[in-house]
Amino acid sequence: MNSLVLLQTIFSQVDTTSVVNTTQSVAQNSQWGFIFALIGAAFSALLAGIGSVFGISYPAKAADGVLSESPEKFGALFLLVALPGTQGFYGFVGAFLILGKLTMISTLNQGLSLFIAALPVAFAGLISAIYQGKTCAAGVALVAKRADQSMKGVIHAALIETYAVLGLLVSFFLINAVKL
Repeated sequence: MNSLVLLQTIFSQVDTTSVVNTTQSVAQNSQWGFIFALIGAAFSALLAGIGSVFGISYPAKAADGVLSESPEKFGALFLLVALPGTQGFYGFVGAFLILGKLTMISTLNQGLSLFIAALPVAFAGLISAIYQGKTCAAGVALVAKRADQSMKGVIHAALIETYAVLGLLVSFFLINAVKL
């Protein structure tokens, strides 16, 4: 009989509201983790995409001027105009990798980790696309005078592309390092 009284005493002292509050807190942390991961995916795609929009605009404007005088140079100019757009694709890949992990997020730290993992591709894509566009615009000026030299302009722009690729690789490794 004493053990029954002891069990009743123990269970009567258990605070069920703290158990409920702890459960709600865990669920809220999971929700915030999900939200931060979503924001990271959005940053990845948006910032790299915005960089590509600005980056493409520089050589596109310059190429349109050249093409108004020499439409036969379109083939030599196309790659210079399109090259800054690749960073937008890298940002999309980063976002896609994060979105594939959303259903596995169970803590705030996991979501924050994915948010932070998105930043290298987001910012590398934003900045490198803009500067690559400016470099490609200079390549367009080169093609305007010497169409046979277009690959020199592409090579210079590809040097900047290296850092966008490195941003994607860092994000890829960070995303895969998050323990879910």
